[in-house]
Amino acid sequence: MRKPRSTLITTAGVAFAAVMGLMLPLTGPFAGRAEAAPTGIRVSDGRVVEANGNDFVMRGVNHAHAWYPDRTGSIADIAAKGANTVRVVLSSGDRWTRTTASEVSALVGQCKANKVICVLEVHDTTGYGEDGAATTLDRAADYWISVQDALRGQEDYVVVNIGNEPFGNNNHGEWTNATKNAIGKLRDAGFSHALMVDAPNWGQDWSGTMRDNAASVFASDPDRNTVFSVHMYGVYDTATEVRDYLNHFVGNGLPVVVGEFGDRHSDGNPDEDAIMATARSLGIGYLGWSWSGNGGGVEYLDMVNGFDANSLTAWGDRIFNGRDGIAATSKTATVYGGGGGPGTGTAPNGYPYCVDGGSSDPDGDGWGWENSRSCVVPGGPADG
Repeated sequence: MRKPRSTLITTAGVAFAAVMGLMLPLTGPFAGRAEAAPTGIRVSDGRVVEANGNDFVMRGVNHAHAWYPDRTGSIADIAAKGANTVRVVLSSGDRWTRTTASEVSALVGQCKANKVICVLEVHDTTGYGEDGAATTLDRAADYWISVQDALRGQEDYVVVNIGNEPFGNNNHGEWTNATKNAIGKLRDAGFSHALMVDAPNWGQDWSGTMRDNAASVFASDPDRNTVFSVHMYGVYDTATEVRDYLNHFVGNGLPVVVGEFGDRHSDGNPDEDAIMATARSLGIGYLGWSWSGNGGGVEYLDMVNGFDANSLTAWGDRIFNGRDGIAATSKTATVYGGGGGPGTGTAPNGYPYCVDGGSSDPDGDGWGWENSRSCVVPGGPADG
């Protein structure tokens, strides 16, 4: 997502190109995979896992720390709503006020204290080549190296999202080499964290550039520990487009998350129901945009009003409490002692939690039926 007060640039031609681009298949088979060494969060067989090999499925939201550094309670508030991940906006100093190493360290500490995984991202790369104020992935890599001491030893708790939406619509063909080079620069500097890379085309990859080149980008990482992130807004306004895009990655053994999405947008009406349902069915992560602080006409993307955790918007209620939402499907990382809790694991009474939440419980008594056995609806009458 761009900075809240920016002007969104989309056209009918882009939307048409998106539909056509999504119909193209991935080029070439995915071969020669190697697993990363078991250091912290990593990729194994096309899935995001923890060091112990347990799947970690991100369920969370974005928080605009770089623009609202005084909102220090937001991570705790997001965690209290059931999220297991917070994607935190940082700045390299190329466009906005630089997020210092001490701030990074404090943010990681807040994530750990609240038992969520931190996905940290540099936002200054947003729309490079189309937005003249944006910077390069190479500069973003330099920033990560400059704050490396704050991240050293935090591989269990932190994913490094190299740069937000690193190319606009004009020069997306440069994405592949720029992404490979940034990954290589960080690995050469000694980063062993899971890395996340955003798609071009303002994150939406309507050109299919990330989709078609993901296998070679993944193979270029000597640790084989790169996760791909697509942002789903107006380009993804039908369930078919959502499913086709995400299934391309899963079907080719490539790790993917929906790093941003909303329930409506000025460039079209994203199908949030399909995004959330498909992510659940495929067992992949999603991170909604955003907790609070949006402006410039996209205030509707706020999940709470004025950073008030007790004032959910319609979008906030949808993503936290709706079907396939965070409350019903989020599982705390096992590094924090997770394994039970909403949406997965075992309830206090010894029965498994229902993965589908309330949809498994038509009579509303708190009990559902999944996998040929009774299950407990998270937060329902039987959960206690």
